[in-house]
Amino acid sequence: MAVDIAGLISVIVFYVIILAVGIWAGRKTARSKESDDIFLASRNLGGMVSFFTLAATMVGGGYINGSAEMMYSRGFLWTQAPIGYNCALCIAGLVFAPKVRQGNYITIFDPFQNKYGNRLGSLLFVPQLLGDLFWSASILSALGASLSIILGIDGTITIIVSACVAIGYTFFGGLYSVAFTDVIQMICIFAGLFVAFPFALTNEAVDLSKLSDGVWQGSIQTREVGVYVDSYLLLIMGGIPWQVYYQRALACRTSNIARWASVAGGVAAAVQAIPPMALGAAVAAANWNMTAYNTSTPLSPEQTSLVVPLALQYLCPKVVSIIGLGAVSAAVMSSADSCVLSTASVLTHNIYANIIRPRASHREKIWVMRISILVSGALGTIVAISVSSIYGLFFLCSDLMYVINFPQLVCVLWISFSNTYGYLVGFIVGLGLRISAGEPLLGLPALLLFPGYDEELGQLFPFRSFTMVTGLLSTIMVSYVTNQLFLRKILPKRLDFLRCVTSMEVTVDKADIHDAQTKGEAIPLSENQKSDLAEDS
Repeated sequence: MAVDIAGLISVIVFYVIILAVGIWAGRKTARSKESDDIFLASRNLGGMVSFFTLAATMVGGGYINGSAEMMYSRGFLWTQAPIGYNCALCIAGLVFAPKVRQGNYITIFDPFQNKYGNRLGSLLFVPQLLGDLFWSASILSALGASLSIILGIDGTITIIVSACVAIGYTFFGGLYSVAFTDVIQMICIFAGLFVAFPFALTNEAVDLSKLSDGVWQGSIQTREVGVYVDSYLLLIMGGIPWQVYYQRALACRTSNIARWASVAGGVAAAVQAIPPMALGAAVAAANWNMTAYNTSTPLSPEQTSLVVPLALQYLCPKVVSIIGLGAVSAAVMSSADSCVLSTASVLTHNIYANIIRPRASHREKIWVMRISILVSGALGTIVAISVSSIYGLFFLCSDLMYVINFPQLVCVLWISFSNTYGYLVGFIVGLGLRISAGEPLLGLPALLLFPGYDEELGQLFPFRSFTMVTGLLSTIMVSYVTNQLFLRKILPKRLDFLRCVTSMEVTVDKADIHDAQTKGEAIPLSENQKSDLAEDS
């Protein structure tokens, strides 16, 4: 396929504009004197910018291409990600964000480190890292597929170049650059997709009468009900404990802005799912013999991830396809930068500054963050080049977040008696059950066969929800039992080897401790809290 020079020039111009805006916005970071400013944009994001950055982060390449892929292959009922993830965004804004903002945290892992200690509290970063990795990979993979078909450029090259642009302005500007480029990207996404899909639906090669109710709606067999419900619960609750979301919620000027920007962003992102699903329906109803694609066979399983670029290339006029490609590019940038910044923020603040180098200078933290951005971006790029199913990656990124991080987030925020023993047991139980269930996308065999297991279809039991509930109950029960054993002096205090339970302790956050010390007030501390404070100092 010959390279489309006009389209290539258009994409290059778009990338240059985004890079310039990102670097311009990043000037605020260069003037900041606190490393927290680069993580949270000085906690000064207003309502409009907050709305745009939250919506744009949700609407990534995986969101667009994955939704079209699933609409084409299984119909509307199985296109669960747009509904599930946007419900999660609304719930997080209304319920979780206000609670997190009360602690004045920098990342969502701060309450874990405050309560369970810096080292053990950072365990949950592993699922978060994998989630961000899979998410950024799905995003970049979607763009590589789109550019290779529409512009005739090798997909691997486009993935690498796109990743470099997103990493570039994030490297220099942190959240300031990410948030301000999100405004432009969200406008491009909205305009590009809504311009493109009517052309695809009205193309002469598309016969919508071919889409009977069973085709466009999809169907759910009786044996699939457990999987279906499990998938929705995974997307909704697994979409809540993401650092990439709380980075924006904590950067908002007020709690009220964070709350309503989340709800508005969720609604806007849900509306943005309409064009890709319409493109998926158009491809399902197309007679490809009447197009330049010129084939009489339906798309193979390996081609279903190409639904959006195929619709833009062969069912839309050339100018419209380039506009649509700009929308996909914008979506990729808006989410890829968020993923790498999320990972880098946690590596810098929670791992490097809290554990490895508590006395690290502002300049040192900035460079650690920049190196982390480069490393996380490179890893996402490698996975994007290696894996074919965009929707599979998009779906998988919330898996560990649901079965491990979600129950732990509930416990650390709302179960006052949760302790390190329960936290560790819940983590091990959740991780062990999830790995034992297997994962075809990663080549993991099923070691534990839940009821209804099928050799062809795999696990049909809602094992993810079972794993999440089991981890949650394990955390609560073990925390309660160990508290009672030590507080009632059934076990001697010397056996409390994690130093997390002492008689008549007052549990306080580090923020409260430091505030009290600043004011010269006395405050009772546990041995664990004294140890953590000694590490910090």
